[in-house]
Amino acid sequence: MRSDRRSVSLFACFLSIASFAAAQSPAPMIFKPAVGTTVTHHPALPACVQIAVQEGDPSKGNSTILLKAAAGCVIPWHWHTPNERLVIVSGTGKGEMRMKDMKPLTLKAGDYLVMSSKGIHQFTAVTAVTLFDFSDAPFDIHYVDGAGKEIPLDQAVKTKMAK
Repeated sequence: MRSDRRSVSLFACFLSIASFAAAQSPAPMIFKPAVGTTVTHHPALPACVQIAVQEGDPSKGNSTILLKAAAGCVIPWHWHTPNERLVIVSGTGKGEMRMKDMKPLTLKAGDYLVMSSKGIHQFTAVTAVTLFDFSDAPFDIHYVDGAGKEIPLDQAVKTKMAK
């Protein structure tokens, strides 16, 4: 009887250790080669921008999106609900935020930019630009006019209003 209790105790201990080890195992590695990555147009973005989701589901939560914008492409004034982190891979862009005394930023390969939730901003591709966009919540985009009132994409693209 005593050895049965000892066996049960040892088995329970083994199961606890195995469960802990399984819970601690790393997530599988994700690899998306740049060569062959298919980019597509997203209806919420100007036609001059192409995207490819690299990780996650932008409609449900955290995600990483690869964006490619043609030279001269403007993503008009807008804001997002999630915080947004951008990393420029290649090309040159101009980032503008609607904040007092904030001058436009020239963004080049290797630059990193963090924009907080609901911060109104605009992006212009000075040359063809490739960048990663890291979102910490479901991705959305809300275009705004000069007064900060939400407007549809077609109107935003048409007006490309000034600061």
